[in-house]
Amino acid sequence: MQTLLPIAEEIGTILKARRETVGVWESSSGGLISAALLAQAGASAYFRGGGVIYAPAAFRGLMGLSKEDLGEMRSSSEPHARFAAGKIRERLRADWGLCETGAAGPDGNGYGDAAGHTCVALVGEGVEVSRTLETGLSDRGQNMRLFAEEALYLLREAIS
Repeated sequence: MQTLLPIAEEIGTILKARRETVGVWESSSGGLISAALLAQAGASAYFRGGGVIYAPAAFRGLMGLSKEDLGEMRSSSEPHARFAAGKIRERLRADWGLCETGAAGPDGNGYGDAAGHTCVALVGEGVEVSRTLETGLSDRGQNMRLFAEEALYLLREAIS
């Protein structure tokens, strides 16, 4: 968590200065993205909310979405990450929607992705970016931290 806090502090400072907000949809990072952003003083000025949308029950129950809403997209992919970032942005009426979706380990996921695979995405006004990270690691805790870090880096790059 310690490596996430300086990035989150920088993000918080920028978002507060710009009077912008963020909503977070995370999966395999298990809440670390939100925790890092919320650990900053004054987080209520920029953090609209977030959720760990980890299993289909959360997808349906927390987000009110169905398989039909996904179409041909699958979890742990860049199209899914962009979709989720847009949905959380829309639902929370945030300036930015940030998503992480992957396989922390120690095994891969049901889609054939190896442990250490994640996709992160950011959606904002006129911005829709995503990228994939492959850590090559099976250490669940380390992957969770690296996934959160990647998502925070993506957000920081876009708002800087």
